[in-house]
Order: sequence, then structure tokens, then C-alpha cells
Amino acid sequence: MTSKKKTKLGFLASARGSNMQVIIDACKADELPAQPVVVISNNRESGALARAQAEGIAAYHLSSSTHPDPEQLDRKITSTLQEHEVDIVILAGYMKKIGQRTLTAYKGRILNIHPALLPKYGGAGMYGMHVHAAVIANGEKESGATIHIVDGDYDTGPVLAQKTVVVTAADTAESLARKVLTVEHELYVETLGKILNSEIQLPDRGKFN
Repeated sequence: MTSKKKTKLGFLASARGSNMQVIIDACKADELPAQPVVVISNNRESGALARAQAEGIAAYHLSSSTHPDPEQLDRKITSTLQEHEVDIVILAGYMKKIGQRTLTAYKGRILNIHPALLPKYGGAGMYGMHVHAAVIANGEKESGATIHIVDGDYDTGPVLAQKTVVVTAADTAESLARKVLTVEHELYVETLGKILNSEIQLPDRGKFN
């Protein structure tokens, strides 16, 4: 009897890569029938690249410093993902817009997690602590995390899943960030699991298993 082919995951990350690590750990524990195969970062000093190297996963620094021409950079990112036979692309704190070539090659198969309940607090400039500060400033009673499919704009693709947290009067942007990060870690693994067992269908999913 042959075992099912594991879905191959490629990651794009700019900073620590904590969401990426949680997914890697879930794959290692056989909680997800998937295999992390490549990590690409636009930051040569990123924790994500260090994590990839520690895990024995192929790691690449690709950015405007390695490829000053945006089209060449987009082409290189796409070809690197394809060379590693990536099925699903996962953004884990990637702070750059995805190029058109990559968007086309992986249409409907690029996932992003956003630290708010989209469509609220999304769009250009809404990332990291800026999001949490805006939520606090506006007196919101809840926030959370959203997983969505990436399209050509910031935070506008179809929403796949959300998880909420309560915002209390005592919360600061920093304390809210910690709450949201905890549910991000839970939500990314849960949602990937549902995608891989076909509870959630990606638009151009194809056959991963």
C-alpha cells in the first residue's frame, strides 16, 4: 500500500516566523499531512530563515537587494517555489506585496493571516502593532485573526476562517498583540488541517493528496 503524497508547503516570511514554526511543528508531529519544503524571506537577518536552517528546510533570501528589478524578483520567487514543487504558499508575516507572476502561478493557493477581523483594520499600512493600536483607539470590544486567500491587493482576498479575542478596557496594543498571536497560531494550523482534509476548498485547489 502506498502512502498519500504529502502536500508541500512554501513559506514567505519577513521577521520572526513564529506562525511558520507552529505549522512546521504540526507537520513534524503528524498533525498535518504536509511537508514544509522551502522558506523565502526578503530579510537576510530574519528569524524565519534561521528557523528554516535549524529545521533543515531550504532557505532563500530574495529581495530588492538580490534582485533590484521587481519583475526579476517576482520571477525568481515563483521559480523557487516551483522548483520545490510547492502546492500551497503560506505568508507568515511577509511584509511585501506578492508579484503578479507568483499570484498567477499560485492563484487561489496563497494564504495569509491578518491580525484583525477583516474587513476591519486591513489595507495598506495596517500591519503589526499599527493594527492593534487602531483597534484599541477605536474602542473595539473584540478583535482576532483572519486567514484569507491572497489576491492583488492588501487584505482583500476571500476570507477562509476567523477567530476572535475579547478586547478589555485594560488592554494595550502590546497585550492585544499577545492575545491575537496566540489565536493566530491556533487558527493557521486548524485552517490548514481543514484545507488538507477538504473541509475547506481552495478555489484552484487541484489535487494535493
